[in-house]
Amino acid sequence: MSPEKPSHNIAQTTIHKAVRTLGILWLFAFSIRFLTAAEQPLLALQLARTINLPDVQGKFDHLAIDLAGSRLFVTSGGKHSVEVVDLKDDTVVQIIAGLGKPHGLAWVSATSSLYVSDGALAELRLYKGQPLALAGTIKLSDDADDMAYDPTTRRLFVGHGGKDAANPAQIAVIDTDRFALVENLPASTHPEGIEIDLQSHRVFANIADSNEVTVIDQVKKSAPTIWKLTIATGNVPLAFDGQHQLIYVACRKPGMLIAMDATTGKEVASAQTSAGADDLFYDAALSRVYVITGAGEVDTYQVDAARKLRPLEILYTAAGAKTGLFVPSQNLLYVGVPGTTIKASEIRVYSTIKTERGQ
Repeated sequence: MSPEKPSHNIAQTTIHKAVRTLGILWLFAFSIRFLTAAEQPLLALQLARTINLPDVQGKFDHLAIDLAGSRLFVTSGGKHSVEVVDLKDDTVVQIIAGLGKPHGLAWVSATSSLYVSDGALAELRLYKGQPLALAGTIKLSDDADDMAYDPTTRRLFVGHGGKDAANPAQIAVIDTDRFALVENLPASTHPEGIEIDLQSHRVFANIADSNEVTVIDQVKKSAPTIWKLTIATGNVPLAFDGQHQLIYVACRKPGMLIAMDATTGKEVASAQTSAGADDLFYDAALSRVYVITGAGEVDTYQVDAARKLRPLEILYTAAGAKTGLFVPSQNLLYVGVPGTTIKASEIRVYSTIKTERGQ
């Protein structure tokens, strides 16, 4: 029988092995952290400033900007108003009151005009002058919603209706020179997000309850084309990417971002998002997509040359912060954060300029 090893030698050997193992693990973890810090870019959404809106109630809907006048327009559903914010000092300089349920906004710089769609009043409103004053209305259907403006054709497209047979779902085409309704294009169900390819002058509209995207060709003036979604439903916001010729559609059931070929409508890529997507923007400078969700997140995705989506870090905002505005010329993303009983409403302004960790 072999002589028994002293117990203290066994203990020492065990301790040495444990220390060596921990040292190796620590060095490995340190190396991973070092590589991550050196090689991975920081998420291009960093809080630049906060605009306090203490008198605003309820959730925000869409936003618009007057770059020349340095003004931000913000819809307040709870206050039934549009707040006009002077971005030079981040103060409210005008309140457009007396609205029902303001939804969509469009600022047309060529005529210094603000267009407001009102879902409760079922109309499109035009505001002009200094300060802004009501200059005209066009009757639409209930739930007048998102809109998009084509500066070349000077046409404004407004989604509305779809509640019942008396209020059919349509997309209104507005001649902004005459402020006149040109026509109402039929839609299967209520139109949600609307975007325009300014090169081809095609209009893309999300038709959420029908799980489809409607494509309107302003040049050919043919019947609208319908693209059906197959991998998710509840498609509310969308954005157009001319670089990769893609349409980005954010769905709610389940939470998913879908990239569709802008020519064929084929679903070419997808990625998971958080719940309640309500606004969506494409950043051409960084080839990134920003999805703003009611769950209190802004989900960011990198788009590569193969038109695939790579999720980046998640920016946590606040519950109910579901809408915003991306302004490419400013490299800024504005996000509306609704107030609570203990905190006032605010607009959080995030910089989208790409920076590296440690700089």
